[in-house]
Amino acid sequence: MSIIKSKNLVHEYIRRDEEGNVESIQVALDHVNLNVEPGQFISILGHNGSGKSTFAKHINALLTPSEGTLFVDGMNTSDDEFTFAVRQTAGMVFQNPDNQIIASVVDEDVAFGPENIGVPTDEILKRVEKSLKMVGMYKYKSHSPNKLSGGQKQRVAIAGVMAMEPKCIILDEPTAMLDPDGRKDVLQAVHTLNKEKGITVILITHYMEEVVDSDYVFVMEKGKVFMEGTPREIFKDVELLKAHSLDVPQVTLLAHELRKSGLPLPECILTREELVESLLQIRNTGAAVKAVASQAAKGPATAIKSATNELILDHVSYKYSPGTAYEVTALDDVSLSIKEGEFIGIIGHTGSGKSTLVQHLNGLIKATEGHIYYRGQDIYDKDYDIKDLRTQVGMVFQYPEHQLFETTVFKDVQFGPKNQGLDEKEQIKRAYEALGLVGLPEEFYLASPFELSGGQKRRAAIAGVIAMKPNVIILDEPTAGLDPKGRDDILGMIADMHKKRGDTVILVSHSMEDVANYVDRIIVMDAGKPAFDGTPKEVFAHYKELEVMGLAAPQVTYVMNDLKAAGFDVRTDATTVEEAKEEILCYVK
Repeated sequence: MSIIKSKNLVHEYIRRDEEGNVESIQVALDHVNLNVEPGQFISILGHNGSGKSTFAKHINALLTPSEGTLFVDGMNTSDDEFTFAVRQTAGMVFQNPDNQIIASVVDEDVAFGPENIGVPTDEILKRVEKSLKMVGMYKYKSHSPNKLSGGQKQRVAIAGVMAMEPKCIILDEPTAMLDPDGRKDVLQAVHTLNKEKGITVILITHYMEEVVDSDYVFVMEKGKVFMEGTPREIFKDVELLKAHSLDVPQVTLLAHELRKSGLPLPECILTREELVESLLQIRNTGAAVKAVASQAAKGPATAIKSATNELILDHVSYKYSPGTAYEVTALDDVSLSIKEGEFIGIIGHTGSGKSTLVQHLNGLIKATEGHIYYRGQDIYDKDYDIKDLRTQVGMVFQYPEHQLFETTVFKDVQFGPKNQGLDEKEQIKRAYEALGLVGLPEEFYLASPFELSGGQKRRAAIAGVIAMKPNVIILDEPTAGLDPKGRDDILGMIADMHKKRGDTVILVSHSMEDVANYVDRIIVMDAGKPAFDGTPKEVFAHYKELEVMGLAAPQVTYVMNDLKAAGFDVRTDATTVEEAKEEILCYVK
């Protein structure tokens, strides 16, 4: 018997006005027929708004069908008498572990679920121990969740679901907020549960690399199942997926580009090992086409317009809760200079000090020790205008949409210039300019910001910052939770804006591939201080040291090192698909 079976499942979101009249109906699921067998590892892909999360909430009976039926382990989720049993059978882990963790001690948090369903105390203790051991978190059982990294918190959230002893676990973008090491930890824990305990896993993700080891993949669009098949069957249609706002693993894209350039590679390569093996075969049989690279390495994305120091950090340290038992040194004697017109990426594992660092740059946090200079002036001087600094050094937070608050998009973008004391004509001019720069269509200018899609909200929030014409724009994880097209659109827009205006841009990101594609300089934070500082090629050459810090290099960097180890005379400093392609075409002849 299927553990999950949907028959013509429809879900409509109905919006009503203050009088209760129907204003609009949005069809989120449109006659979905989907079947999952016990013990399968299933991935669900789709762009933002495709219906993935709505479907997941149906499996957990958080939503019930408008039409059609959904059965979980034979129970109809529309039947109220089964709601409790359905939630025990299908446990749900959400994107942000902070929204699921409620207790002040790890083992108490894991015990909360079984306690709530009336499990006897002795049995609860056994389940807590077993669940924490399953996800590799038993040694942290007495810790406060607040002191754990993002990856550790997510594993605690999974343990909390496991303690309910579900037959199925649904994970809705569980790694969106995590650094590379945290992502690896969580995926490893989930695969262990699937293989060793036979638990059915349904993974919703925007990271294509996470899908490769699935048994089966469903791709959703406009509330329907648009494609389904094994990972190899799905990822072979590279152009089709890209046309539908999705992507493929970086190694699959590299192989696809090499095929287009004439190399006789198999149709869909999913792993580094497959690619290296196939290239070895081509070289050994002499089957390669003669291909000459146009370039083996790219220069910086944009030239730095001058060598003027925009921001200087001079021996900056910062401690959270100083003088208490909870004292944590977040920044430790940091000295840095940021030049005008640079495009900088800041990377580091969760808790490395990235966000604390950038919040110092516009005075949101004041250093415990040291000084910060903006254009030569000490921002801690008692007569320094800190309000003016925040218009010169603009900050876009991790969830930019949380910065939106006005009744229309245009008013929201106009708010910053208004706050700067500019006259109405200038406010309007700047709002139009900023909205044009971020590429938001005019039809949305008078709409409520809360009616926009995730990607559109990000654009509106970024427009609100650039309308103040800051010299420095800081973006803290601006693409978290966005689908591949949304991510590329936002980062492409930022890069384009950087070229046009020459602003200094500082991008904080957990995605090594994004940083490699867009920035000129990378600062790697570790234990509250810069560990590496250089071009993407210089920094990612230290991929082994980065791994020790909980980070990684782009997948193509590993491919080039694998090829070198296999006897190919190639440069190993490629950090983008284009660079790797050109280098391989140069040598595989």
